[in-house]
Formats: sequence, C-alpha cells, structure tokens
Amino acid sequence: MQPVTTWLDEYGESHQNPTNKFLHWICVPLIVLSLIGLLWSLPVPEAFVRMSPLMNWGMLFLLASLVYYFIMSITLAIGMVPIIAGTIALVHWADGLATPLWQISIAVFVLAWIGQFIGHMIEGKKPSFFKDVQFLMIGPIWLLSAVYRKLGIPI
Repeated sequence: MQPVTTWLDEYGESHQNPTNKFLHWICVPLIVLSLIGLLWSLPVPEAFVRMSPLMNWGMLFLLASLVYYFIMSITLAIGMVPIIAGTIALVHWADGLATPLWQISIAVFVLAWIGQFIGHMIEGKKPSFFKDVQFLMIGPIWLLSAVYRKLGIPI
C-alpha cells in the first residue's frame, strides 16, 4: 500500500481551486453521512440485531473504514475516531425523524455529489476516484490532514 502522504498529495492535485476546496469541505462530510445513512437503512440479519441495536451495515462500514485508516496512518485514524462517533450520533438521530432515513440520505447524497462535480468542473479536473476508487476513502482524511497541518500535528 502506498504511504498516506502519497495518497493525500495525489488527491490534493485535483483539489487546488479555492471554490472546489470549499465545496469539498461541505460535500465530503455530507456524502459520508448520507452513505452511512443509506447503509444504516438496509435490512440486517437477525444476528446483527441480537448483538446490538446499532449493529448494521453502516456501522460495519465505519468499523472497516477505521481499520483502513489505522493501516494508512495511526495519527489520522485517531483523529477519525471522534468524526466517526459524530457520524454515528447524527445518523442515529436522523433515523428517528419522521422522514425515513433512506429518503433523507438519498436526497443529501445526490445534492452533495452535484456539489462535488460542480467543484471539479470549476477546478477543471476529474474527481480522483475516477483514477482509483480508493480515493473515495481518502477525501475525509484529506480534510482532516488539512486541519492537522494547521495545528502542526504530524500525519
């Protein structure tokens, strides 16, 4: 596996325009939330329910993501823990709303991707995931790494 800095640098190459960067700060978290919401909404085996009322496909995806991030960078993975916890809390809360979670998630997902593609049209470069689907996992830690750089935290 490539070092995390290689992934972040390559992701950053197609995210230089300030408007595109701004849109990514909004849209990447919304895409993550909506994707988890969609996965959360899928039916689960009875064994999941017996383990925990929170055990679902969204939770499994988040746990697998955390493992992936720990393999890439322990420091970034530690930073993702509270972000993932916040994601769980928000999706759990949204799951209790009158509108079904899957409907909210689809609407947010579509709107956020429209924002991403607008940003890339402004940037004049294709989204990184067209080159490698793993870049879909890099977006959140690319944002976190920008915070780390401002705070002087090594990645």
